[in-house]
Amino acid sequence: MGVHFKENEEKITLGMIITGIAIIAILLTSLIIYLLNVNVKGSEEFAEEEHIVSQTKQDDDEFETVSIDIGKSVDEASNELNAAINAVTNETKQNTENTTTNSNTNTTEITSNSKKESTKENTTTETKSKEEAPKEIKFTAPIKGEIIREFAPDSLVYSETLDEWVTHNGVDIKADKTSVVAAACEGTVYAIKNDPRYGLTVIVNHDDEYQTIYANLLTAEFVVQGETIQAGQTIGTVGNTATFEISDDCHLHFEMLKDGQYINPSNYMQF
Repeated sequence: MGVHFKENEEKITLGMIITGIAIIAILLTSLIIYLLNVNVKGSEEFAEEEHIVSQTKQDDDEFETVSIDIGKSVDEASNELNAAINAVTNETKQNTENTTTNSNTNTTEITSNSKKESTKENTTTETKSKEEAPKEIKFTAPIKGEIIREFAPDSLVYSETLDEWVTHNGVDIKADKTSVVAAACEGTVYAIKNDPRYGLTVIVNHDDEYQTIYANLLTAEFVVQGETIQAGQTIGTVGNTATFEISDDCHLHFEMLKDGQYINPSNYMQF
């Protein structure tokens, strides 16, 4: 029985030893694995830290480079901006000077042109005034003689031919038959006609809307209608063709109009 117990004890002891060795082996294995893991992790962390440090340094370098580049770009941009501002300022100044010069030149030219235009206008006005100045018209008696019937447009005079009192729009100048009748002023022959009252009649238009009428003529072949005649030029001879004045002595019936209105010939000439 003792031997048997002893054998069992040895088996137990051996089992405990084996178990202890197994435990120690497990512990050693676990320790080794742990250490390996720690080393690997430490290496990875170290490597990562190195990578981070390296990346940070690279970023710093790049930042510094970029900062330098930016600084240079800013300086260059500032210089370019200043140059542009100076150029614009100079151009503006030059344009202002040119504008001022041009303005002064234009002002001088305008003033000169204004003076020229004013002088031209004054000259034109003076010339026009001279051209348009009414020409002084002088009339001379178409024939010399006694006035036997006066100008009476607003009063009545006795007519022996009509045996009644009538108005008289001209003057009757006594003259011998065939006496020469001359134009009282230069003008244009407007008409030559046989008037039922005044007989053979010549009408002459003059400047400034004047008109002279020569009636009771014997002849009028010295002029033609539309002809320009001079003062004193013969236009006919005295006759006795006026039916309204046939009972009167031989005479020239002479009338004057201004702007279509009868006027007194005696106010313009001496008979």
